[in-house]
Amino acid sequence: MRITQIETARVDLPLAEPLLTSMHRIASVSCLLVTLKTDEGVSGEGYAFCFGRERLLVLDAMIEALKPSVIGRDPFQVEAIWTDMFRSMNFFGQAGVAIIAMTPIDVACWDLVGKATGQPLHRLFGGARERVPLYASGGMWLSAGPQELAEEARGFLDQGFKAMKLRLGNLPVAKNIARVEAVRDAIGPDIALMADANQGLSVPDAIRLGRELERFNLVWFEEPVPTWNHHGHAEIARALDTALASGETEYVRHGIQNMLERRAADILMPDLQRMGGYTEFRNVIGQMAAFDVPFSPHIFTEHSLHLAMPGCLYVEHMPWFAALFHETMELDAEGMTAIPDRPGVGFTFDHDALDAHRF
Repeated sequence: MRITQIETARVDLPLAEPLLTSMHRIASVSCLLVTLKTDEGVSGEGYAFCFGRERLLVLDAMIEALKPSVIGRDPFQVEAIWTDMFRSMNFFGQAGVAIIAMTPIDVACWDLVGKATGQPLHRLFGGARERVPLYASGGMWLSAGPQELAEEARGFLDQGFKAMKLRLGNLPVAKNIARVEAVRDAIGPDIALMADANQGLSVPDAIRLGRELERFNLVWFEEPVPTWNHHGHAEIARALDTALASGETEYVRHGIQNMLERRAADILMPDLQRMGGYTEFRNVIGQMAAFDVPFSPHIFTEHSLHLAMPGCLYVEHMPWFAALFHETMELDAEGMTAIPDRPGVGFTFDHDALDAHRF
């Protein structure tokens, strides 16, 4: 089997209403859909995303630059393809756009391997479990007040979630506390609750707030300070009883290694597209296991299900990308979803439904 063609499609998915975090105001999510075609008629799919159509054009151009490393290759040699792409991007720096552009190609190669062998990826990766807990992450943004947060939290309960996350930010401590209190009162003591400050605080403010949050029994306190401040993260982690979570904006094994060595987080949150796809994410799972640090994959819910190896606490449920696929996920009575048994990734692009969003 040889890869003969790489096709891309650009779509912009509007959100029901703009959302606000400490870092972003987001009205839509721009996705680059990548399809690898082969001489045996089997196709593999993967995608990358960003915020803003103009930025997506850069990713599309980078995919074009990667084609010489991919066309004519056997997708079963996915490790070699990943390594060649990684080396070819040395001039641009092996982080940022260069790595993000590698992701849909790597995912599509693995999708091809799964389809060609008739196996879902989680079985090819070792089949650690059949289902995984999800936490609701598609709401409770910084723009919502306490009453709205409580209503959204009850809505997540109605959908069957047993875990959920709300956003905090650069607000007076009392206002951040009021947000958490409103949600905890709405969902009760037995539902898992996480809080994400989206890098909006200083180290002293994060420690002060984190200590005030201890009484709410959070599963984790996420990204309170800028992601590059590993020493600050480590200081906060030492000061708090609540687990500190971070790592979603680190790139490949080297970024994760830096966090592990500095003990910058109690829980790591690697992001599939900042890892460069499944190939490197699987390496990183081994790194984290060596340090006995649990993890929770950052977004890419449908694709991240296959990464629920030992050490994975939850998979983040972000509904932004559901419109891309024919297939859907369902929650069971315990707030878990089945990892698909369909060959490959198990989710396929619904190109007809996406026509209205192409650009």
